[in-house]
Amino acid sequence: MSSTADSATEALPGTEDADDLVVLARQAILDDKRAVFGYELFDRSTSSSSHTAASDAAMLFNALCYAGAEVLGNQKVVFINCTHASLAGGHLELIHPEKVVLEVPALAANATPEQIEQLLPTLQALRARGFRLAFSQDVLRRAYGNWLPLASFIKLDMLAIKPQLIEPLVKYVQANSQATLVAEKVETAEQHAHMASLGVKLFQGYWFARPSMVKAQTIRLAQANIIQLINLVRQQASTAEIEDLLKKDPTLSFNLLRFINSSGFGLSCEVTSFRHAVMILGLKKLFRWAALLLTTSRKDGAPPAVGQTAVVRGRLMELLAAELLPKEECDNAFVVGVFSLLDSMLGMPMEQALESVALPESVQDALLHNQGVFAPFLELTKACESGDDEAFARTAEALHLSNRQVNWAHLQALAWAESLTAEA
Repeated sequence: MSSTADSATEALPGTEDADDLVVLARQAILDDKRAVFGYELFDRSTSSSSHTAASDAAMLFNALCYAGAEVLGNQKVVFINCTHASLAGGHLELIHPEKVVLEVPALAANATPEQIEQLLPTLQALRARGFRLAFSQDVLRRAYGNWLPLASFIKLDMLAIKPQLIEPLVKYVQANSQATLVAEKVETAEQHAHMASLGVKLFQGYWFARPSMVKAQTIRLAQANIIQLINLVRQQASTAEIEDLLKKDPTLSFNLLRFINSSGFGLSCEVTSFRHAVMILGLKKLFRWAALLLTTSRKDGAPPAVGQTAVVRGRLMELLAAELLPKEECDNAFVVGVFSLLDSMLGMPMEQALESVALPESVQDALLHNQGVFAPFLELTKACESGDDEAFARTAEALHLSNRQVNWAHLQALAWAESLTAEA
């Protein structure tokens, strides 16, 4: 939410491929003793000013996997700007909630009370998982009354608020909320002194520090090895078997150790062995991490459009199956969707691609023969993707799913997949 500015860039030694370079900025948030309380992160990897669910996920994933403690500030709190779509993103499943504050923007000025209310369950779920939420002064408006109790932080923009309104707003928050106030865009000593006199304890702005830039080099990964890792996880392979694969692929194992030792993961001790990393992460999170790598790995520098489509299919099939099938079958539905484009991703016929991946017979029946329990779900998923109204109506009716159920699941799947896909 805070303003940013260009500053001197700290370059890494050696030559760099611009396509593989992560550039992140961080701006300090200071307490009343001018000690660093936390950092707000900004993505500077592209020249685009657009802020999307995909860029949210990419920045957080890159900060965890590539920039590490230099950006995250070791044990300091990290503030991340979010879009409303990214608040439901799968990337948040990999983050320790205590390490991250999610900055939630207000809706557009013409948003209806119903639209504001629709986001409330998502925000409540995030708080229940342990995430802290930060809002701008917009949360003090009457329309956002149900959001206010969820606020851990409220940021007051010193450039946007009329001076005569600052003291009444501070007193209102102190009387009606448990949130900690942050004075942001503080640009003068007078502003700082005034806010401090009102009892504000946290400060951010050019008066204290401009954003500093940090570069980090990403590492391209072999898709075949990621597929093999997913295969082992799906088979619930032993830690030793997974460790053997990691030992054979230095880039894969390096990325895993760097991720699990990042501040955002929340460990109190450093993990130095592959075995320890696998045991701590667990199969479920290891699967999510591998799926994220698969969809963000690039070939010849091209964006992983096919991988993103595959993840949309997987998530949509998982959500649709949850309406009708047991939980264990929902996991297999996800695999059918994710692997339905495996031939395109690996550049080989589906039969050949599946030879290297051990899958349940029901999954293979759907992928190879369009038969079995998952076949109609895959057909419906493809109809959503292509806009084939006839196929959509036929398969939805056969599965006894309403248009509303399918369309809502599709929107959720698109948001989730977008949040997993790092921009090239």
